[in-house]
Amino acid sequence: MENNAKTELPEKIPTHIAIIMDGNGRWALSRGLPRLAGHRAGTENLRRVIEACIEFGIRYLTIYAFSTENWGRPEEEVQGLMQILEDVINRELQELHDQGVQLHHIGRLDRLSPALREKVLHAIEYTKNNDRLILNVAFNYGGRDEIVCAIQRIIRDGIPAEAVTDELVSGYLFTAGVPDPDLIIRTSGELRGSNFLIWQGAYCEWYFTPTYWPDFDREQLLLALQEFSHRERRYGRISPVEDNIAQHAR
Repeated sequence: MENNAKTELPEKIPTHIAIIMDGNGRWALSRGLPRLAGHRAGTENLRRVIEACIEFGIRYLTIYAFSTENWGRPEEEVQGLMQILEDVINRELQELHDQGVQLHHIGRLDRLSPALREKVLHAIEYTKNNDRLILNVAFNYGGRDEIVCAIQRIIRDGIPAEAVTDELVSGYLFTAGVPDPDLIIRTSGELRGSNFLIWQGAYCEWYFTPTYWPDFDREQLLLALQEFSHRERRYGRISPVEDNIAQHAR
């Protein structure tokens, strides 16, 4: 989906972008570096993408930082990712706050160490009144797990089956109160959803790029926004042009 179009900001900007930040390990290995070096480069790049989202007027950004399946990676890499999360909070929290970023966590916190869990909760509390950009960090997150958690809570609350609606389920998800993403971006060339925002992404637009996440910069984001601006979102319906043709054919 890459092209050489002039990178001008389109008129139609998505309200909510979600990103599967893929390719950190391959980026590192292609440079003869350990995989964790790629993850650290990816966190450095996140700062640039956040700044671009603020510049472009995007209101919500959701990033897939660590999935429920990522616990199956080598222990050294998992612990390294935990340390990177802690380092990012220590280093970036004040800057994010100053930029008006409100931090949310989606997923489970129970497998994080008590100290790291407290840092995450502190970051959420510290930035709760900011409203320039809402940043949802999906850490220890899985789309299926999210839906299971929602169903369990609905049952515990004693809600009868006939009262369960799309709106009710959405209110029980980790993303309750956040609009569904308009656009999901996946870097690194992989063409799959990887258990990310299964419910919320039902009618979103997808954009796949071969660019590894550490190299996905402001200009790459602009290309994705340009592609999105050319999409016609139908939500299962036909386009106005098709409808007009159908009307005249009767």
